[in-house]
Amino acid sequence: MKEFHARQTLCLRVPNEAIPIEHYLRQPQRLVQAITDPRRIEVLGDGVYRLSLRPLQFFGISIEPTADLRVWSLADGTLRLESVACRVKGPEYLSFVNDSFGMALQGSLTPQRQATYTELQGQADLQIHLELPPPIRFMPASVLDRTGKTFLSGILGTIKHRIERQLVEDYRAWVAATLAHGEVQGQGTLRGRAVEG
Repeated sequence: MKEFHARQTLCLRVPNEAIPIEHYLRQPQRLVQAITDPRRIEVLGDGVYRLSLRPLQFFGISIEPTADLRVWSLADGTLRLESVACRVKGPEYLSFVNDSFGMALQGSLTPQRQATYTELQGQADLQIHLELPPPIRFMPASVLDRTGKTFLSGILGTIKHRIERQLVEDYRAWVAATLAHGEVQGQGTLRGRAVEG
C-alpha cells in the first residue's frame, strides 16, 4: 500500500460588495460549482455532492476519480468540505485498485473582513492510498513519492485556480442578481436579517 499527500493554501482578496461575502458562502453549492465544471457535479442531497474529475494520467494510466464531498458552512461564514466516499474508473485490468483505493480531502475557506475587501484564507489537504500494480510498485520510492505528490498537487492547484477565477466572478453575479430581484430589503437587511460586516 502506498500513500501520497499534498497541501494547498489560498489567500484571495475579494472587493467588498453591497452584500457581504459571508452571505454568499452560506450557500455551499456555490463553492462546489466554483471548484469544478457544473456538468461534472451530481447533487446527492444533505450537503453532499458527487464530483467526477476529468480523466487524469497517473504513471501513464488514465483514471477517472469520483469523490463524494460533504460541504457545509459555519456561523462565521467559514466553508468546510470533506470527502465521504471515492471511487476510481480506469482500465478493466486495474479493477482491483478500487478495493485498495482511499482518498481523504479536507478543506476550509474562511473570510477575514477588512475595510474595503474580504480576504479569503483557505487550505486543502489531499491524501490518497492505493495498492500499485506490480510494474509501478517496483519503481524507486523517491520517483513514486515525487510523481504522486506532483499528481495530487496538480489536482489541488486546479481547484485553487478555479476558485481564484470563478468564485469572485460568481459572487459578483450573485450580488447583482440578488439586488435585482429585490431580495435585499431596506437599508442593510437581507431577507429580513441584518447585513453585518
